[in-house]
Order: sequence, then C-alpha cells, then structure tokens
Amino acid sequence: MAYISLPDSNPGILGLLSTYPETGQILLALTQQILRGKSSLSSAERELIAAIVSRANECMFCAQAHASAACNLLPKDQDSIVEEVITKQNLSVLSEKMQAFIELALAVQKGGQFVDQSHIDRVRELGADDKTIHDIVLIAAAFCMFNRYVDGLGTWTPENADIYKSIGQKITIDDYLTVPTLTE
Repeated sequence: MAYISLPDSNPGILGLLSTYPETGQILLALTQQILRGKSSLSSAERELIAAIVSRANECMFCAQAHASAACNLLPKDQDSIVEEVITKQNLSVLSEKMQAFIELALAVQKGGQFVDQSHIDRVRELGADDKTIHDIVLIAAAFCMFNRYVDGLGTWTPENADIYKSIGQKITIDDYLTVPTLTE
C-alpha cells in the first residue's frame, strides 16, 4: 500500500503522475526528451539503459515497464536479449559498445563520483561523442530519481506480467506524452 493516497488503478509512477499532474507533466516531458528525443542512441537502447538502472536500484516497476518497452522497440528476434540482461543480469549478450554504455550508466547509478575518466575514455573509443555521453549520464541520473520517487512513496508494483506488457505497448505507441491508465 502506498504511503500516500493514490488511485488503485494506476501502479508505480503512473499513479503519481496522474494524481500530481503539476509535476507529472514536467516528468513526462523530461522522460519524452531523454527516451524519445533526438539522440545517437536508439529508443530501444535508451529504454534498456533505463531498465538496467532501475533493476540495479531494485525498482521492479520501472525495470519491468521499461524492459517491456525495450522489447517492443527491438526487432522481435532480439526480445530474448532484454530477458538475459534484465532478469539474468548477463551483459555479455550485448555489443561491446552497449556494454560500455551500460557500465557508464551503472557507475552513475552508484553515484556520480563513481564515474571516472576510464568510463569516458572507453565509450569514446567505441564511438560515443559528447551528446551520447551526456544522454547516457542523464538517463541514468533521471532514472535514479524516478526509482526513488516510485519506491520512496511505496507505490503499487503489480506482479502480473501482462500489466507490464500493456505499459510497454502504450508507451511505445503513445510515447510519454500521456499517462497510461491501467487496471489489473
């Protein structure tokens, strides 16, 4: 049960966004920009970074919702990669470049002071420019905030996998411009 009054029909951050639209719209706009705005990273890669950071933060709602979105954005023959990375925490199925991006994101997840020059040098060697580095760090930092928002208020985390599939489909189709309304 949430620590504050939230609608039973909207789990995780969805209840917070709809109950508090004055901050919800700002957070949705930020999410739209970092996960769907212009970037050298694909939307699927950005969703995967969000899911991995959320998993590292043990925010199961965000990890599962963004893993589902990543699955929807990847070619169907690559769905199993998301399962390997999120559930089994096996990064070896990713390209060397994506592994380096994830390592940078996970350093941010631990705390900004855990990012060092070796992280930056490695992603640059693999083709990352300043904008790509910026985007990885911002996604990781933003999802640390989102995860703490969701879990810090004790929001409802559904166990039904179909809910996450529905969330993933809705945010893939509608992007992050509106709050999906769901029921279990």
